[in-house]
Amino acid sequence: MSEQKFDVIVIGGGPAGYVAAIRAGQLGLKAACIDAFEGKDGKQALGGTCLNVGCIPSKALLDSSRQFENVTSHFDAHGISTKDAKIDVKTMVGRKDKIVKQFTGGIGMLFKSNKVTSFFGTGKLLAGNKVEVTGKDGSTQTLEAVNVILATGSVPVELPFAKFDGKLIVDNAGALDFDKVPKRLGVIGAGVIGLELGSVWRRLGAEVTVIEAMPDFLAAADQDIAKVAAREFKKQGLDIHLGAKVSKAEAKKTTVEVTYEDKNGEQKLTVDKLLVAVGRRAYTEGLLGDGTGVKTDERGRIEVDEHCWTGVDGVWAIGDCVRGPMLAHKGSEEGVMVAELIAGKAGHVDYDTIPWVIYTEPEVAWAGKTEQQCKDEGIPYKTGNFPFSAIGRAVAMNDTAGQVKVIAHAETDRLLGVHMVGPCVSELIAEAVVAMEFKGSAEDLARIVHAHPTLSEAVHEAALSVDKRAIHKAN
Repeated sequence: MSEQKFDVIVIGGGPAGYVAAIRAGQLGLKAACIDAFEGKDGKQALGGTCLNVGCIPSKALLDSSRQFENVTSHFDAHGISTKDAKIDVKTMVGRKDKIVKQFTGGIGMLFKSNKVTSFFGTGKLLAGNKVEVTGKDGSTQTLEAVNVILATGSVPVELPFAKFDGKLIVDNAGALDFDKVPKRLGVIGAGVIGLELGSVWRRLGAEVTVIEAMPDFLAAADQDIAKVAAREFKKQGLDIHLGAKVSKAEAKKTTVEVTYEDKNGEQKLTVDKLLVAVGRRAYTEGLLGDGTGVKTDERGRIEVDEHCWTGVDGVWAIGDCVRGPMLAHKGSEEGVMVAELIAGKAGHVDYDTIPWVIYTEPEVAWAGKTEQQCKDEGIPYKTGNFPFSAIGRAVAMNDTAGQVKVIAHAETDRLLGVHMVGPCVSELIAEAVVAMEFKGSAEDLARIVHAHPTLSEAVHEAALSVDKRAIHKAN
Protein backbone atom coordinates (compact mmCIF):
# COMPACT_ATOMS: atom_id res chain seq x y z
CA MET A 1 0.00 0.00 0.00
CA SER A 2 1.44 3.34 -1.06
CA GLU A 3 0.49 6.89 -0.07
CA GLN A 4 0.52 10.03 -2.16
CA LYS A 5 -0.39 13.55 -1.11
CA PHE A 6 -2.36 16.12 -3.10
CA ASP A 7 -3.88 19.53 -2.62
CA VAL A 8 -7.15 18.30 -4.12
CA ILE A 9 -8.51 14.82 -4.75
CA VAL A 10 -11.71 14.52 -6.77
CA ILE A 11 -13.73 11.30 -6.51
CA GLY A 12 -15.66 11.03 -9.78
CA GLY A 13 -14.69 11.95 -13.32
CA GLY A 14 -18.01 13.16 -14.71
CA PRO A 15 -18.78 16.73 -15.81
CA ALA A 16 -18.67 17.93 -12.19
CA GLY A 17 -15.56 16.03 -11.14
CA TYR A 18 -13.31 16.34 -14.17
CA VAL A 19 -14.04 20.07 -14.47
CA ALA A 20 -13.21 20.57 -10.78
CA ALA A 21 -9.92 18.70 -11.26
CA ILE A 22 -8.96 20.69 -14.36
CA ARG A 23 -9.81 24.03 -12.73
CA ALA A 24 -7.80 23.06 -9.65
CA GLY A 25 -4.86 22.24 -11.91
CA GLN A 26 -5.21 25.57 -13.70
CA LEU A 27 -5.01 27.31 -10.33
CA GLY A 28 -1.70 25.66 -9.54
CA LEU A 29 -3.05 23.05 -7.16
CA LYS A 30 -1.72 19.50 -7.17
CA ALA A 31 -4.85 17.62 -8.21
CA ALA A 32 -5.95 14.02 -8.70
CA CYS A 33 -9.15 12.52 -10.07
CA ILE A 34 -10.45 9.01 -9.38
CA ASP A 35 -12.96 7.43 -11.72
CA ALA A 36 -14.04 3.87 -12.48
CA PHE A 37 -16.10 4.32 -15.66
CA GLU A 38 -15.08 1.77 -18.23
CA GLY A 39 -15.46 2.14 -21.99
CA LYS A 40 -16.44 -0.59 -24.42
CA ASP A 41 -12.74 -1.37 -24.85
CA GLY A 42 -12.33 -2.07 -21.13
CA LYS A 43 -10.20 1.02 -20.58
CA GLN A 44 -10.89 4.02 -18.37
CA ALA A 45 -13.39 6.39 -19.98
CA LEU A 46 -13.46 9.76 -18.26
CA GLY A 47 -16.54 11.94 -18.52
CA GLY A 48 -18.97 9.95 -16.40
CA THR A 49 -22.54 9.24 -17.40
CA CYS A 50 -22.85 12.46 -19.40
CA LEU A 51 -20.04 11.76 -21.83
CA ASN A 52 -20.30 7.98 -22.00
CA VAL A 53 -24.01 7.12 -21.86
CA GLY A 54 -25.84 10.42 -21.45
CA CYS A 55 -25.65 13.93 -22.86
CA ILE A 56 -23.19 13.39 -25.71
CA PRO A 57 -24.16 9.98 -27.14
CA SER A 58 -27.87 10.78 -26.93
CA LYS A 59 -27.33 13.98 -28.90
CA ALA A 60 -25.35 12.03 -31.50
CA LEU A 61 -28.27 9.64 -31.99
CA LEU A 62 -30.78 12.48 -31.92
CA ASP A 63 -28.93 14.17 -34.76
CA SER A 64 -28.64 10.96 -36.79
CA SER A 65 -32.34 10.24 -36.38
CA ARG A 66 -33.22 13.85 -37.24
CA GLN A 67 -31.21 13.60 -40.45
CA PHE A 68 -33.04 10.39 -41.35
CA GLU A 69 -36.45 11.91 -40.67
CA ASN A 70 -35.57 14.94 -42.79
CA VAL A 71 -34.67 12.65 -45.68
CA THR A 72 -37.82 10.55 -45.37
CA SER A 73 -40.38 13.18 -44.38
CA HIS A 74 -39.28 16.78 -44.92
CA PHE A 75 -36.96 17.18 -47.88
CA ASP A 76 -39.80 17.08 -50.39
CA ALA A 77 -40.92 20.53 -49.18
CA HIS A 78 -37.57 21.86 -50.41
CA GLY A 79 -37.91 20.17 -53.79
CA ILE A 80 -35.42 17.46 -52.86
CA SER A 81 -36.43 13.99 -53.98
CA THR A 82 -35.28 10.90 -52.09
CA LYS A 83 -36.28 7.31 -52.50
CA ASP A 84 -35.88 4.16 -50.43
CA ALA A 85 -33.79 5.79 -47.71
CA LYS A 86 -32.55 3.32 -45.12
CA ILE A 87 -30.90 3.53 -41.75
CA ASP A 88 -27.93 1.34 -40.83
CA VAL A 89 -28.24 1.17 -37.05
CA LYS A 90 -24.81 -0.40 -36.64
CA THR A 91 -23.17 2.52 -38.45
CA MET A 92 -25.23 5.05 -36.51
CA VAL A 93 -24.26 3.52 -33.16
CA GLY A 94 -20.65 3.25 -34.32
CA ARG A 95 -20.60 6.97 -35.08
CA LYS A 96 -21.95 7.63 -31.60
CA ASP A 97 -19.24 5.46 -30.05
CA LYS A 98 -16.53 7.26 -32.04
CA ILE A 99 -17.75 10.64 -30.77
CA VAL A 100 -17.78 9.36 -27.19
CA LYS A 101 -14.23 8.02 -27.47
CA GLN A 102 -13.05 11.31 -28.96
CA PHE A 103 -14.31 13.30 -26.00
CA THR A 104 -13.34 10.86 -23.24
CA GLY A 105 -9.85 10.77 -24.69
CA GLY A 106 -9.89 14.55 -24.84
CA ILE A 107 -10.39 14.77 -21.08
CA GLY A 108 -7.35 12.57 -20.59
CA MET A 109 -5.30 15.00 -22.69
CA LEU A 110 -6.63 17.95 -20.67
CA PHE A 111 -5.63 16.16 -17.46
CA LYS A 112 -2.08 15.83 -18.76
CA SER A 113 -1.85 19.46 -19.85
CA ASN A 114 -3.10 20.62 -16.44
CA LYS A 115 -0.99 18.13 -14.49
CA VAL A 116 -3.97 16.26 -13.05
CA THR A 117 -3.13 12.73 -11.91
CA SER A 118 -5.75 10.20 -12.97
CA PHE A 119 -6.54 7.02 -11.03
CA PHE A 120 -8.62 4.21 -12.59
CA GLY A 121 -10.77 2.75 -9.84
CA THR A 122 -13.30 3.59 -7.14
CA GLY A 123 -12.65 6.07 -4.36
CA LYS A 124 -13.73 5.93 -0.75
CA LEU A 125 -13.43 8.85 1.64
CA LEU A 126 -11.75 7.96 4.92
CA ALA A 127 -11.40 10.02 8.09
CA GLY A 128 -8.77 12.74 7.99
CA ASN A 129 -9.25 13.54 4.30
CA LYS A 130 -7.68 10.31 3.14
CA VAL A 131 -9.02 8.44 0.15
CA GLU A 132 -8.80 4.73 -0.49
CA VAL A 133 -8.57 3.82 -4.17
CA THR A 134 -9.59 0.33 -5.25
CA GLY A 135 -8.34 -0.61 -8.69
CA LYS A 136 -10.03 -2.80 -11.26
CA ASP A 137 -7.89 -5.72 -10.10
CA GLY A 138 -8.89 -5.26 -6.47
CA SER A 139 -5.63 -3.69 -5.37
CA THR A 140 -5.83 -0.70 -3.01
CA GLN A 141 -3.80 2.37 -2.26
CA THR A 142 -4.35 5.31 0.05
CA LEU A 143 -4.11 8.93 -1.01
CA GLU A 144 -4.14 12.00 1.19
CA ALA A 145 -5.29 15.54 0.42
CA VAL A 146 -5.89 18.91 1.99
CA ASN A 147 -9.23 18.97 0.16
CA VAL A 148 -11.45 16.19 -1.18
CA ILE A 149 -14.26 16.84 -3.64
CA LEU A 150 -17.00 14.20 -3.85
CA ALA A 151 -18.49 14.04 -7.35
CA THR A 152 -19.85 10.52 -7.70
CA GLY A 153 -22.88 11.45 -9.77
CA SER A 154 -26.09 9.50 -10.11
CA VAL A 155 -27.52 6.25 -11.44
CA PRO A 156 -30.88 5.37 -13.03
CA VAL A 157 -33.75 4.57 -10.69
CA GLU A 158 -34.72 0.92 -11.11
CA LEU A 159 -38.31 -0.14 -10.59
CA PRO A 160 -38.73 -3.27 -8.43
CA PHE A 161 -41.12 -4.82 -10.95
CA ALA A 162 -39.07 -3.85 -14.02
CA LYS A 163 -35.47 -4.83 -13.30
CA PHE A 164 -32.92 -3.94 -15.96
CA ASP A 165 -31.73 -6.96 -17.92
CA GLY A 166 -29.81 -5.04 -20.58
CA LYS A 167 -31.70 -6.80 -23.38
CA LEU A 168 -35.46 -6.32 -23.19
CA ILE A 169 -35.76 -3.98 -20.20
CA VAL A 170 -33.13 -1.28 -20.40
CA ASP A 171 -31.96 1.99 -18.89
CA ASN A 172 -30.65 5.00 -20.83
CA ALA A 173 -27.37 3.21 -21.62
CA GLY A 174 -29.16 0.22 -23.07
CA ALA A 175 -31.41 2.39 -25.23
CA LEU A 176 -28.32 3.92 -26.84
CA ASP A 177 -27.08 0.55 -28.07
CA PHE A 178 -29.97 -1.25 -29.74
CA ASP A 179 -28.68 -3.31 -32.66
CA LYS A 180 -31.83 -2.67 -34.68
CA VAL A 181 -34.91 -0.47 -34.59
CA PRO A 182 -37.50 -2.09 -32.30
CA LYS A 183 -40.90 -2.40 -33.89
CA ARG A 184 -42.57 -1.43 -30.60
CA LEU A 185 -40.78 0.55 -27.90
CA GLY A 186 -42.30 1.19 -24.50
CA VAL A 187 -41.02 4.04 -22.34
CA ILE A 188 -41.83 4.45 -18.66
CA GLY A 189 -41.35 8.12 -17.83
CA ALA A 190 -42.03 11.21 -19.95
CA GLY A 191 -39.06 13.16 -18.68
CA VAL A 192 -35.97 14.33 -20.54
CA ILE A 193 -34.46 10.86 -21.09
CA GLY A 194 -37.73 9.20 -22.04
CA LEU A 195 -38.71 11.90 -24.52
CA GLU A 196 -35.28 12.22 -26.13
CA LEU A 197 -34.59 8.51 -26.59
CA GLY A 198 -38.22 7.84 -27.45
CA SER A 199 -37.87 10.47 -30.19
CA VAL A 200 -34.72 8.83 -31.55
CA TRP A 201 -36.33 5.46 -32.15
CA ARG A 202 -39.70 6.89 -33.23
CA ARG A 203 -37.99 8.81 -36.03
CA LEU A 204 -36.31 5.62 -37.15
CA GLY A 205 -39.62 3.78 -37.40
CA ALA A 206 -40.51 2.39 -33.98
CA GLU A 207 -44.01 2.60 -32.57
CA VAL A 208 -43.33 4.44 -29.29
CA THR A 209 -45.66 4.41 -26.29
CA VAL A 210 -44.73 6.62 -23.34
CA ILE A 211 -46.33 5.92 -19.96
CA GLU A 212 -46.13 8.74 -17.41
CA ALA A 213 -47.50 8.55 -13.85
CA MET A 214 -47.87 12.32 -13.44
CA PRO A 215 -51.17 13.83 -14.58
CA ASP A 216 -49.46 16.83 -16.19
CA PHE A 217 -47.03 16.72 -19.10
CA LEU A 218 -43.59 18.22 -18.32
CA ALA A 219 -44.75 19.44 -14.93
CA ALA A 220 -41.43 21.25 -14.31
CA ALA A 221 -41.84 23.41 -17.42
CA ASP A 222 -44.15 26.36 -17.94
CA GLN A 223 -47.47 24.85 -18.89
CA ASP A 224 -48.02 27.08 -21.94
CA ILE A 225 -44.77 25.68 -23.32
CA ALA A 226 -45.55 22.13 -22.22
CA LYS A 227 -48.90 22.18 -24.04
CA VAL A 228 -47.26 23.20 -27.30
CA ALA A 229 -44.61 20.50 -26.90
CA ALA A 230 -47.21 17.82 -26.13
CA ARG A 231 -49.20 18.76 -29.22
CA GLU A 232 -46.13 18.53 -31.45
CA PHE A 233 -44.99 15.21 -30.00
CA LYS A 234 -48.45 13.78 -30.61
CA LYS A 235 -48.29 14.91 -34.24
CA GLN A 236 -44.97 13.10 -34.56
CA GLY A 237 -46.47 9.84 -33.38
CA LEU A 238 -45.33 9.65 -29.76
CA ASP A 239 -48.24 8.00 -27.94
CA ILE A 240 -48.07 9.58 -24.49
CA HIS A 241 -50.31 8.33 -21.66
CA LEU A 242 -50.50 10.64 -18.63
CA GLY A 243 -51.72 9.67 -15.17
CA ALA A 244 -50.79 6.08 -15.96
CA LYS A 245 -49.06 3.98 -13.30
CA VAL A 246 -47.18 0.84 -14.26
CA SER A 247 -47.60 -2.09 -11.87
CA LYS A 248 -45.89 -4.90 -13.77
CA ALA A 249 -43.39 -5.48 -16.57
CA GLU A 250 -42.84 -9.12 -17.45
CA ALA A 251 -40.03 -10.02 -19.83
CA LYS A 252 -40.89 -12.91 -22.13
CA LYS A 253 -38.62 -14.57 -24.69
CA THR A 254 -38.61 -11.67 -27.17
CA THR A 255 -41.16 -9.19 -25.78
CA VAL A 256 -42.16 -7.38 -22.60
CA GLU A 257 -45.73 -7.34 -21.30
CA VAL A 258 -46.50 -4.14 -19.42
CA THR A 259 -49.46 -3.69 -17.10
CA TYR A 260 -50.52 -0.19 -16.09
CA GLU A 261 -53.58 1.57 -14.76
CA ASP A 262 -55.07 4.83 -15.98
CA LYS A 263 -58.43 6.57 -15.68
CA ASN A 264 -60.01 3.78 -17.72
CA GLY A 265 -58.73 1.00 -15.46
CA GLU A 266 -56.12 -1.68 -16.02
CA GLN A 267 -54.37 -1.69 -19.40
CA LYS A 268 -51.99 -4.08 -21.14
CA LEU A 269 -49.17 -3.21 -23.52
CA THR A 270 -46.81 -5.56 -25.36
CA VAL A 271 -43.51 -4.12 -26.60
CA ASP A 272 -40.28 -5.43 -28.06
CA LYS A 273 -38.11 -3.21 -25.85
CA LEU A 274 -38.91 -1.34 -22.65
CA LEU A 275 -36.96 1.76 -21.58
CA VAL A 276 -37.34 2.62 -17.90
CA ALA A 277 -36.61 6.34 -17.48
CA VAL A 278 -38.28 7.34 -14.22
CA GLY A 279 -35.43 9.45 -12.91
CA ARG A 280 -32.01 9.17 -11.33
CA ARG A 281 -30.72 8.96 -7.77
CA ALA A 282 -27.50 10.10 -6.14
CA TYR A 283 -24.81 7.43 -6.23
CA THR A 284 -23.12 7.47 -2.81
CA GLU A 285 -23.08 3.79 -1.84
CA GLY A 286 -19.72 2.78 -0.42
CA LEU A 287 -18.38 6.33 -0.72
CA LEU A 288 -18.07 7.28 2.95
CA GLY A 289 -15.89 5.42 5.42
CA ASP A 290 -16.34 5.47 9.18
CA GLY A 291 -15.69 8.71 11.00
CA THR A 292 -15.69 11.09 8.03
CA GLY A 293 -18.40 13.31 9.52
CA VAL A 294 -20.03 13.76 6.10
CA LYS A 295 -23.82 13.45 6.22
CA THR A 296 -26.35 12.23 3.66
CA ASP A 297 -30.08 12.91 3.50
CA GLU A 298 -32.96 10.45 3.17
CA ARG A 299 -32.38 10.25 -0.60
CA GLY A 300 -28.69 9.42 -0.25
CA ARG A 301 -27.55 12.88 -1.34
CA ILE A 302 -24.58 14.45 0.41
CA GLU A 303 -25.60 17.41 2.54
CA VAL A 304 -23.88 20.67 1.58
CA ASP A 305 -24.30 24.41 1.98
CA GLU A 306 -24.71 26.98 -0.81
CA HIS A 307 -20.99 26.68 -1.58
CA CYS A 308 -21.05 22.86 -1.72
CA TRP A 309 -19.17 22.51 1.57
CA THR A 310 -20.12 19.45 3.63
CA GLY A 311 -19.37 21.06 6.99
CA VAL A 312 -16.24 18.93 7.36
CA ASP A 313 -12.95 20.78 6.94
CA GLY A 314 -11.64 20.27 3.43
CA VAL A 315 -14.50 18.08 2.18
CA TRP A 316 -16.80 19.29 -0.58
CA ALA A 317 -19.46 17.66 -2.77
CA ILE A 318 -20.80 18.67 -6.18
CA GLY A 319 -23.00 17.56 -9.07
CA ASP A 320 -25.71 14.93 -9.05
CA CYS A 321 -24.76 13.59 -5.61
CA VAL A 322 -25.96 16.82 -3.92
CA ARG A 323 -29.16 18.89 -3.92
CA GLY A 324 -30.32 20.76 -6.97
CA PRO A 325 -31.09 19.82 -10.57
CA MET A 326 -29.23 16.84 -12.01
CA LEU A 327 -27.76 18.76 -14.92
CA ALA A 328 -24.23 18.41 -16.29
CA HIS A 329 -23.70 22.17 -16.58
CA LYS A 330 -24.87 22.73 -13.01
CA GLY A 331 -22.32 20.19 -11.78
CA SER A 332 -19.55 21.70 -13.91
CA GLU A 333 -20.12 25.17 -12.51
CA GLU A 334 -20.15 23.80 -8.99
CA GLY A 335 -16.81 22.17 -9.77
CA VAL A 336 -15.36 25.49 -10.90
CA MET A 337 -16.79 27.26 -7.84
CA VAL A 338 -15.32 24.78 -5.36
CA ALA A 339 -11.89 24.72 -7.03
CA GLU A 340 -11.78 28.50 -6.90
CA LEU A 341 -12.90 28.62 -3.27
CA ILE A 342 -10.18 26.13 -2.37
CA ALA A 343 -7.64 28.36 -4.12
CA GLY A 344 -8.78 31.35 -2.07
CA LYS A 345 -10.73 33.00 -4.85
CA ALA A 346 -14.39 34.00 -5.11
CA GLY A 347 -16.63 31.18 -6.30
CA HIS A 348 -20.34 31.37 -7.00
CA VAL A 349 -23.22 29.59 -8.76
CA ASP A 350 -26.57 31.32 -9.33
CA TYR A 351 -29.06 28.48 -9.03
CA ASP A 352 -31.92 30.74 -10.11
CA THR A 353 -30.60 31.12 -13.66
CA ILE A 354 -29.58 27.57 -14.55
CA PRO A 355 -31.00 26.72 -17.99
CA TRP A 356 -32.94 23.51 -18.63
CA VAL A 357 -33.07 21.93 -22.09
CA ILE A 358 -34.85 18.98 -23.69
CA TYR A 359 -33.29 18.14 -27.06
CA THR A 360 -36.38 16.87 -28.84
CA GLU A 361 -37.87 18.32 -32.02
CA PRO A 362 -39.04 20.92 -31.23
CA GLU A 363 -36.53 21.62 -28.48
CA VAL A 364 -37.73 22.82 -25.09
CA ALA A 365 -35.70 25.22 -22.93
CA TRP A 366 -36.26 27.50 -19.98
CA ALA A 367 -34.62 29.44 -17.19
CA GLY A 368 -36.09 31.05 -14.09
CA LYS A 369 -39.60 30.85 -12.74
CA THR A 370 -42.68 29.49 -14.48
CA GLU A 371 -45.95 31.40 -14.48
CA GLN A 372 -47.40 28.92 -11.98
CA GLN A 373 -44.47 29.46 -9.62
CA CYS A 374 -45.06 33.21 -9.76
CA LYS A 375 -48.72 32.65 -8.88
CA ASP A 376 -47.86 30.27 -6.03
CA GLU A 377 -45.31 32.70 -4.59
CA GLY A 378 -47.58 35.72 -4.91
CA ILE A 379 -45.23 37.56 -7.25
CA PRO A 380 -46.92 40.21 -9.44
CA TYR A 381 -45.99 39.45 -13.02
CA LYS A 382 -46.74 40.16 -16.66
CA THR A 383 -46.07 37.99 -19.70
CA GLY A 384 -45.38 38.28 -23.39
CA ASN A 385 -45.08 35.63 -26.05
CA PHE A 386 -44.31 35.28 -29.73
CA PRO A 387 -44.74 32.34 -32.14
CA PHE A 388 -42.00 31.02 -34.41
CA SER A 389 -44.60 30.80 -37.17
CA ALA A 390 -44.24 34.61 -37.53
CA ILE A 391 -40.44 34.50 -37.71
CA GLY A 392 -39.06 34.70 -41.24
CA ARG A 393 -36.03 32.53 -40.54
CA ALA A 394 -38.17 29.77 -39.02
CA VAL A 395 -40.51 29.80 -42.00
CA ALA A 396 -37.55 29.64 -44.39
CA MET A 397 -36.26 26.65 -42.41
CA ASN A 398 -39.68 24.95 -42.57
CA ASP A 399 -39.50 24.73 -38.77
CA THR A 400 -42.24 26.92 -37.33
CA ALA A 401 -43.66 25.00 -34.35
CA GLY A 402 -43.33 26.68 -30.99
CA GLN A 403 -43.06 30.00 -29.23
CA VAL A 404 -41.05 32.11 -26.78
CA LYS A 405 -42.63 33.28 -23.53
CA VAL A 406 -41.15 36.00 -21.32
CA ILE A 407 -42.23 36.56 -17.70
CA ALA A 408 -41.33 39.85 -16.04
CA HIS A 409 -42.09 41.43 -12.67
CA ALA A 410 -45.20 43.58 -13.02
CA GLU A 411 -43.70 46.45 -11.02
CA THR A 412 -39.95 46.38 -11.68
CA ASP A 413 -39.99 44.72 -15.15
CA ARG A 414 -37.11 42.48 -14.03
CA LEU A 415 -36.96 39.18 -15.91
CA LEU A 416 -38.35 36.34 -13.80
CA GLY A 417 -38.35 33.56 -16.36
CA VAL A 418 -37.98 32.87 -20.06
CA HIS A 419 -39.49 29.75 -21.61
CA MET A 420 -39.19 28.42 -25.15
CA VAL A 421 -40.27 25.58 -27.37
CA GLY A 422 -39.13 25.55 -30.97
CA PRO A 423 -36.14 25.33 -33.30
CA CYS A 424 -32.68 25.77 -31.74
CA VAL A 425 -34.03 27.05 -28.43
CA SER A 426 -31.22 25.19 -26.66
CA GLU A 427 -29.01 27.97 -28.06
CA LEU A 428 -31.49 30.84 -27.78
CA ILE A 429 -31.97 30.33 -24.04
CA ALA A 430 -28.40 31.56 -23.42
CA GLU A 431 -29.42 35.13 -24.23
CA ALA A 432 -32.12 34.98 -21.58
CA VAL A 433 -29.74 33.50 -19.00
CA VAL A 434 -27.20 36.29 -19.57
CA ALA A 435 -29.90 38.95 -19.27
CA MET A 436 -31.25 37.39 -16.07
CA GLU A 437 -27.77 36.96 -14.59
CA PHE A 438 -27.19 40.69 -15.03
CA LYS A 439 -30.59 41.46 -13.46
CA GLY A 440 -31.97 42.55 -16.80
CA SER A 441 -35.54 43.55 -17.59
CA ALA A 442 -37.95 42.77 -20.39
CA GLU A 443 -37.29 46.30 -21.58
CA ASP A 444 -33.56 45.48 -21.88
CA LEU A 445 -34.30 42.54 -24.17
CA ALA A 446 -36.76 44.66 -26.11
CA ARG A 447 -34.23 47.47 -26.67
CA ILE A 448 -31.39 45.20 -27.87
CA VAL A 449 -30.99 45.04 -31.65
CA HIS A 450 -31.41 41.48 -32.91
CA ALA A 451 -30.13 40.48 -36.35
CA HIS A 452 -32.69 39.87 -39.08
CA PRO A 453 -33.61 37.31 -40.18
CA THR A 454 -32.78 35.12 -37.17
CA LEU A 455 -34.62 32.87 -34.76
CA SER A 456 -33.52 35.19 -31.94
CA GLU A 457 -36.08 37.72 -33.13
CA ALA A 458 -38.68 35.59 -31.36
CA VAL A 459 -37.00 36.48 -28.06
CA HIS A 460 -36.99 40.15 -29.05
CA GLU A 461 -40.65 40.16 -30.02
CA ALA A 462 -41.70 38.20 -26.90
CA ALA A 463 -39.97 40.83 -24.76
CA LEU A 464 -41.79 43.58 -26.67
CA SER A 465 -45.01 41.66 -26.17
CA VAL A 466 -44.66 41.93 -22.38
CA ASP A 467 -45.75 45.57 -22.73
CA LYS A 468 -48.07 44.85 -25.65
CA ARG A 469 -45.85 46.42 -28.27
CA ALA A 470 -44.74 43.48 -30.37
CA ILE A 471 -44.34 44.59 -33.98
CA HIS A 472 -45.06 41.45 -35.95
CA LYS A 473 -48.23 40.20 -34.21
CA ALA A 474 -51.41 41.66 -32.84
CA ASN A 475 -51.11 42.74 -29.19
